[in-house]
Amino acid sequence: MSDGLSRPALSFSQRLLRWMSKAKRWVSTGQGVGLLWLGLVLLSLSGDSGRLWLRYERALVLQGEYWRLLTAHLVHLDTHHLLLNAAGVALIAVLFKDDYSWRGWLLIALFSILAIDVAFVFWEPQILWYVGLSGVLHGALAAGVVSWWQYQQKRLSLGLSLLLVGKLVWEYRYGPTLATGDLPVVVEAHRYGALGGLAAGLILWLQAHRQVAVKSRI
Repeated sequence: MSDGLSRPALSFSQRLLRWMSKAKRWVSTGQGVGLLWLGLVLLSLSGDSGRLWLRYERALVLQGEYWRLLTAHLVHLDTHHLLLNAAGVALIAVLFKDDYSWRGWLLIALFSILAIDVAFVFWEPQILWYVGLSGVLHGALAAGVVSWWQYQQKRLSLGLSLLLVGKLVWEYRYGPTLATGDLPVVVEAHRYGALGGLAAGLILWLQAHRQVAVKSRI
């Protein structure tokens, strides 16, 4: 409710400081996305031999090549696959640029990777090999939904939730969407990645509320 008084206009220095603060966040986000893109490109330059050495391959993971559980999410089938995932990274960066710290995003990525890997090893024996970042991107999207329900308009939050759930349900019933083209998409990675990201988002939400509660007592 307004008190009937106009707010004092911001001075030039205050406006400049506010703009610099926003610009700093954008630069930081851009640097993080740029480094991730660069890493994905460099890994893709390893060629077929590097891809075979880094991808998730069930038989070899069970024989002790555990690094594949991590590197599988960083290599791609071809340039088209890489560009799709790079576009996904850019979309996540734009939609949720202020929602989590880099530590929060790291937790989300780790939970998504862990959920996918555990599910593949113990519950999806028919998946013999896998590459790509799309499962982790679905985890990031799910965590973003959690954040939007806290800070964005309910209509936007509901729309994004329905979009994500609708996509996952479609893939479960009918397979990959047309946007993926002829790529051999492992849609199970999307479901498990989204569950891992959702779990991480809820943990971060609870942590934030606990910090607010502690500060309110002080």
